[in-house]
Amino acid sequence: MSLADIRKDYSRMSLTEADLADNPIEQFSIWLQQALTAEIPEANAMSLSTVAPNGRPSSRIVLIKNIDARGFDWFTNYDSQKGQELAANPYAALLFHWIELERQVRIEGKVERVPEAESDAYFSTRPLLSRLAAVASAQSMPVADRAALEQKLLDTGNRYGDRPVRPPHWGGYRLVPDRLEFWQGRPSRLHDRIVYTLEADGSWRKQRLQP
Repeated sequence: MSLADIRKDYSRMSLTEADLADNPIEQFSIWLQQALTAEIPEANAMSLSTVAPNGRPSSRIVLIKNIDARGFDWFTNYDSQKGQELAANPYAALLFHWIELERQVRIEGKVERVPEAESDAYFSTRPLLSRLAAVASAQSMPVADRAALEQKLLDTGNRYGDRPVRPPHWGGYRLVPDRLEFWQGRPSRLHDRIVYTLEADGSWRKQRLQP
């Protein structure tokens, strides 16, 4: 079978404006909970897209770790490629894709670092080896080979034991959204797309888009 012959017709559900909450973050939380209830593997995984100073975009999968009225939080190395790109251009896009539910959510907005106390609190909940890896790894930088990387982890463990401290180059980001689009697959590619846009007065405008 050629790639051009691979296709799927979506028919599980529909989406109307009346189906959606007035607040898009509340609506996102509903959809995420439904994805978790459906036991979709890594339902909290999202594509994070950033843009370099030269306009070149890049994407990678990261895990969402908190969602509330302030925005969408994840944690990473501030010196990584995405960290450097966010320092130069503090805007990003998130994409959640729950194929089993024939749904996706696109989220755009400005990104800021979370307070250090929140980064400390989350870091302390991570498994020990994950904390040690965060200290040891100069994320996105070249390394000679796998053995060198594993030696760095071993050296870090010998230095810090079971009490590594969150390094200053590692912490949380929060995307403060101003646009969220909810997509529900429909037959014949006539998909439902409803977008929320943040207005100047802080309210959200809801609008249907053509697929």
